[in-house]
Formats: sequence, structure tokens, C-alpha cells
Amino acid sequence: MTPSLSKVIGGAIESVYRMENMKPDKKEVVIIGGGPAGLTAAYEICKLGLKPIVLEKENKVGGLSRTESYKGFYFDLGGHRFFTKVKEVKKLWHEILSEEFLRRPRLSRIYYNRKFFFYPIKPFNALVGLGCWESTLIALSYIKWHFFAYKREDTFEEYVTNRFGKRLFQTFFKTYTEKVWGIPCSELKSEWAAQRIKGLSLKTALLSMFVKSKQTIKSLIEEFEYPRLGPGLMWSTLSEIIERRNGRVRLSSDVVEIIRNGRRIERVVIAHNGNHETISGTSFISSMPVTEFVRKLHPEPPEEVLAAAARLKYRDFLTVCLLVNKPHLFPDNWIYIHDPAVRVGRIQNFKNWSPEMVPDQKLTSLGLEYFCSEGDDLWIMPDSELIEMGKREVDRIGLASSSDIEDGCVIRVPKSYPIYDSDYRDALDMIKNFVDGLENFQTVGRNGLHRYNNQDHAMLTGMLAVRNLVLGERNDLWSVNTDPEYHEEVGEEMPALTDEGAVVVDGVLSRVFLKLDRVAFGLSTGITTGMALFLATLVLVLKGGDVVGSNLQLLNQYFPTYTVTLSGSVVGLRDGFVSGFIGGWGYAFLRNSVLSLYLAAVQRGAELHRLRKLFGYS
Repeated sequence: MTPSLSKVIGGAIESVYRMENMKPDKKEVVIIGGGPAGLTAAYEICKLGLKPIVLEKENKVGGLSRTESYKGFYFDLGGHRFFTKVKEVKKLWHEILSEEFLRRPRLSRIYYNRKFFFYPIKPFNALVGLGCWESTLIALSYIKWHFFAYKREDTFEEYVTNRFGKRLFQTFFKTYTEKVWGIPCSELKSEWAAQRIKGLSLKTALLSMFVKSKQTIKSLIEEFEYPRLGPGLMWSTLSEIIERRNGRVRLSSDVVEIIRNGRRIERVVIAHNGNHETISGTSFISSMPVTEFVRKLHPEPPEEVLAAAARLKYRDFLTVCLLVNKPHLFPDNWIYIHDPAVRVGRIQNFKNWSPEMVPDQKLTSLGLEYFCSEGDDLWIMPDSELIEMGKREVDRIGLASSSDIEDGCVIRVPKSYPIYDSDYRDALDMIKNFVDGLENFQTVGRNGLHRYNNQDHAMLTGMLAVRNLVLGERNDLWSVNTDPEYHEEVGEEMPALTDEGAVVVDGVLSRVFLKLDRVAFGLSTGITTGMALFLATLVLVLKGGDVVGSNLQLLNQYFPTYTVTLSGSVVGLRDGFVSGFIGGWGYAFLRNSVLSLYLAAVQRGAELHRLRKLFGYS
């Protein structure tokens, strides 16, 4: 599809939407959650001329991608690289922030056995760090598991072992992964590994050190973009744009009840400044944890759905932010801590993400991430004790001296990681079947789909949700970041249309480019032409004069029996009708043929996509 044709079709589809949906009873879209998914959905809705209302529980937007601040220092909650293969997401990023992006080199290392290892792996560094004997054992283990791989890859351990060998799994994956998730790798489902390291193996990691691959493996990217004041700059700016376009973003508005009538959501009840308020809408999009959503429904969903929600679990984390009186500590953006002797899991160096994250270039700020669960000893530990523990651990690792740390703060982030344990799939399927039955509702984002999505995936679900609710498409949001065609290997394009999506687009195209009925179009053209010639002749005859209709008389070269007379007007009606019918029929035939060829090309492209997908899975 050429860019110009793409714009024409996009504009035509939007026009269809405006004509069919810009009615008073279709204007109120309520969005629960002001994170990447919810704000992206609101932005897309604003572009269609509607006025969404966004309800955010916290006192700032951004959700898990927000930026916190303390004494002029900015802290990213987890480190959010702005890297995507989804063209529309990248386009939106630059629409919003334009020149606010920095191009940042990626540098991350693994801290293991009191040594630092580059990631991606560099041969000399790995050889020196592991030693010749251990490196040989890792290579032999990889060869062994290449020939004697697990036949099933149900767990994270099986998935990684098949690609890296058992010994490297135990060296570089097991400790850190279990620290993050709080469960054994033998219980963590393989879907998480398939999302995070798809396409990466020991072979591809080693080849990437010597050969530049034509395909970008997400885990091996060397550069990324980053807003100069952290990801929160994206979401605060987007929030301002939404409000300028007459949307509303309401902060500190906690949805406490969701009222439904059968299969339709009708309104939500929010708690704001100690008061309760009811907000009605015709369509609803939610990025709140799907477990909370089903529990807040009234009337309640079936017991089995509530029981399924109780079985889904989350992993939380907290960040201990330390202010260090040193201009430079280490060059990494972040470091993975695989040492079981300390509880910290990952350490961010925010100054290396953007120099503007610190107010004074003589200082440095670190973010020590501790993975925990709400209510456990880490979660309830007083801030002062967490800061002291952070000082000790960063000193033990050798990244900073505790005496140089002047201050700190603690930020807790609940429900950060949906857990893929052995029970989650059946429970999520139960909830999915119920939620998909709601007619005017879409659940989006990481927690809304109980899917470990990045912010670009979350934004994509927000975009697709708007298409579903507004344009009548049927995109499967649950499949974003599960099917590799959505993100990992699709280049820089939006996901290819599914069969259902193709049907929807065919329907939209059929409304925008209506197929012309050849006979009907010929008749209407013939009648119009014949009547025009009849009336023009009749007017000239009634007008009279020495020379009647000298110019019109020239038509008898095409219609031999035609004259500018009373009887000639009847002849003109006949001949005009015949010629108009032939012309109209011919135009409709040619126009339908051209459109048919175009749609056939679109269908052919979809068939080729399905064929490539088939070979990709074979």
C-alpha cells in the first residue's frame, strides 16, 4: 500500500466513523487507568473527535512507567527503554515528545561470583571471568542439550536450558530469575521466557559478537531512545494534550465499583477526596488489574470467575533511591545482580540514562530494585532500614562507598509483574472468557491483560482497543506479545491483519468504496442525461427565434435523428438515456474492476503473510 493510498483509506475510515458514531449517545468513553495503555487509548479517541475521561488512582499519570522525583532527582521505576518495532507506537512517541528524546547507548552487565560480565556476552570478558575450565563445561553443556533437549518446554527452566544448556542456565539465569519471581524456575511458565528472550540462544548471542544480524533480537539492542527527564515526561505531556483536546484526566480518582447491566457496563463509582461520585459512559476501557476489575463488578460475576481471580498472583517491587556524592560511579545503565548474598536484584544508574535526571553533575543517583510481595518482610520494612540495607549492599558489591551516600528515599510499586505460575493459564482463561463477553468493554495494558508487557505493548493494546470499540474491529488484545508476529519479528510494522480483522476491513472498505451496481448506475446516468437533453431542447423550442439552438443542433452528429424541435426533444430523451446508460454501466464496470484488483492484492498479501507464518511455525 502506498503512503498516499494509506492516507486516503485512513481518512475515509475516519469519515465513516464520524458519520456513524458521532452521535450524542456515543460520545462518552470512560478509561480506567492513566498509564501508557489508558493514555494512548485516550489520545487515539481524541484524534477521532471524541472527549474521553481518564480516571487515575494515583496523583500522577504514567502507571508503572511514571517518573518519581526527590530533592530535584528523577527516578525511573524499573528503567524504561524507548525501543519498539511497532511503527505506530514509535510514531506516537515522536508526535508527543519530538525533540525531547536522547539517543542513549546501552550498557548493562551481570554481577556474578563477585565479577562483572558484559551482557550481551563478550568472549574475552566471559572467558576471563569464568575461566577456561568453566567456559569449556558451559560449551559442552550447550552441545549436550542441543542433542538431548527437553521434548516439552512448559517451564522457564526447560525453555532456557534448551537454548543455553543447563550449566549456563544455572550460572546466569536461575538465581536472578528466582529472585525476581519468588518461585523456582521449574514452576515459572515458559511463556515469560518466550516473551523476553525469544530468538535469543547461546548460538545467536555468540554470533552477535562477530556478525551483525539482519534481525534485531530485542535482548541484544545496543541503543535506545529515552526522554531527557524520564518516561514520565511522555505521559505528563500526553495528558496535557488530551486535556487541550477537551478530554479529561482526573487524578486521585480510585474506581471502587463498576456497575453493569447484563453484558454491558453502565457506570463506575469513584472515590475522590473522600467523596463518592458516579460516572456514566457508553464504552469503557480499563488497565486496572483484571483481578480487581472482576472483584469490583456489580452484580458480581459467577463464583468460578471470582475464584479464578483469586488464583492469579503478582510480584511487587520497591526501589531504594540513593543520592551519592560522586560525579561518576560506573558506566552501565543498569546491572543485574546474580549474587544470592545480597537481596537487591537490579541497580539503575539514572545519570547514565539521562544527565538531566540529576540536578547537579557532581552527584549521582542510583535505584536499587528489590523484588518482593505485598506484606512480606521487605515490603513492610521501614524506609530508613531499607535505605541502610541499600547502602550496605551497594558497598559490598563495590559500586559505591556507603560513606558517600548522603540521602535516599523509597518508592513501592505494587502489582508490577503478573506471575506466570503453574496455575495462571487456566485461571486467566476463565477470566478472559467472562471479560470478552462484555459488549462495551476492553481490558488493556500489563495488568489489564495479566501479561508481562513492555510499555510499547501496552500502548499497542490501547490503540487496538479503540479500534475494537470505535471501528468495530475484533483484534485479540490477549495475543499482543504472545504471537511473535505482533512484536518480535515483524520489523517496524503494525501487526498484520488477522482473518477476522480482514473481514472487518473489507466491511469498512465496502462502505467507503461502495461497489457500484452497473445496471442501477447506468439507469440513473441514462435518466439524468436523457432528461437534461429533453428539458434543454424543450426550453429552446419554447424560446423560439430565427435560429433555434444552433449549438445544441450539433448533437445530431452523434444522434442522427435528433433535432431542436418538439418531437426532437423526445428523441433527445431516448438517445440521451441510451448513451447515458451505456456510459454509466461502463464506468461502474471499470471502477468495480479496479477496486476488485486492489482488494485481491490486499487479500493476496494477507495470504502470503499466513503462509510465512505457517512456515515460521513449521
